[in-house]
Amino acid sequence: MFKKVFPLSAILSLRFLGLFLVLPVISIYALELEGSTPLLVGVVVGGYALTQAIFQVPFGTMSDKIGRKPTLLVGLLIFLVGSLVCAYSTDIYTLMFGRFLQGAGAIGSVITAMISDLVEEKIRGKAMAIMGASIAISFALAMGLGPVIGAAYGVSTLFIITAVLALLAIVVLFTKVPTPPRIKHIYHATAKTSDILKDSNLLNMIIINAMQKGLMTAAFVLIPIILTSDAFAWEKSDLYMAYLPAMLLGLIAMGPAAVFGEKHNKPKQIFLVSITLFIGSFLIMGLTDSSTLFIVGVSMFFIAFNMMEPLVQSMITKFAKVHQKGAALGISNSVAYFATFIGGTFTGLMLDISDRGVIGISVAVTAAIWLLWTLKLQNPTKHSHLFLAQNSVDLDKLNNLEDHHIAEWYINETEDLIVIKYPTAAISEDDLKAKISL
Repeated sequence: MFKKVFPLSAILSLRFLGLFLVLPVISIYALELEGSTPLLVGVVVGGYALTQAIFQVPFGTMSDKIGRKPTLLVGLLIFLVGSLVCAYSTDIYTLMFGRFLQGAGAIGSVITAMISDLVEEKIRGKAMAIMGASIAISFALAMGLGPVIGAAYGVSTLFIITAVLALLAIVVLFTKVPTPPRIKHIYHATAKTSDILKDSNLLNMIIINAMQKGLMTAAFVLIPIILTSDAFAWEKSDLYMAYLPAMLLGLIAMGPAAVFGEKHNKPKQIFLVSITLFIGSFLIMGLTDSSTLFIVGVSMFFIAFNMMEPLVQSMITKFAKVHQKGAALGISNSVAYFATFIGGTFTGLMLDISDRGVIGISVAVTAAIWLLWTLKLQNPTKHSHLFLAQNSVDLDKLNNLEDHHIAEWYINETEDLIVIKYPTAAISEDDLKAKISL
């Protein structure tokens, strides 16, 4: 599995590393450009996410028609061009256009679909967790490298590095990523958006994903602007002193959170702790006059973000049925990208009309409501998968059994297999075989 998932995770990580490198410093860089206002700065910070949300579905559809690899190539080339536009922009509107172009190469859903093509169902949750963890690592590395490189060589250099990373991702695509087989999963129902939104656990995960990403852009509008403002009067070159300890603590927290959430099946508890940390972080960043306490608030934010990130995608695949996985991930990612854009834009607007104290309290109150909502989330039921030759199973018996002892089943036509997902606490493998055999 690792050999199949790692190259795809590497492509996604390289792309996100490029996007994340500029996040710690882009707001103060954009604020200095011709025509800049705090509102436009907020749009620049989250702008890539708006086009990501818009183009997720078109890119997914394109990948079904022309293939995964060609679609990934198109997306990476668009991202590369957008990065170069950003690198050579001299006014806020050109930078904004470049950020929109970066997001237009929306390959996240294509990579998720490709992992589904290459990795069998029973270990797909682990594959999604690896992908989530790789993004979290990219995030943490970027927080340490971005401020240092940006201060030494300029933010335009960060965008050039991003373009180079896109080229490297293209090399990985054509040298390390296997061509996926055409596997058609057939299930006796079709995915409906209404069914996904009616499922309380899936809805909770969509909200968790959206809120986490929205708070991310809010933080990256606020942190560099506040630290370099009159309140603290930091130099741009000093920003690493806030991001570096936060990055290290976030990395340390990510591992135990992933183990506790995945291995011990306690993601709800991880999410609740993370949201609590988000509340505290924004209150501190909004209200403190102490640099030390502000860094504590930044560190709390990074810890919360990194604890969540490896679990979000994996939990969605666990709660969704097989015929819903693609739709659920697509809806979740699209909503999250819209939230990313709104988080940056709203924070920029608030900086125009209020102060950081009001913003910190407003975000904390919103996160408190989110915390109460998340109390309804349930930890996923532990399931096992049974793989049987199609000609050995009585489909009528299988259909009759579904509402009682199994979660779902589907047919893998390419391999001529019946795949049955069942709760391990409800029935044993031998009993299940006996109930459905011809």
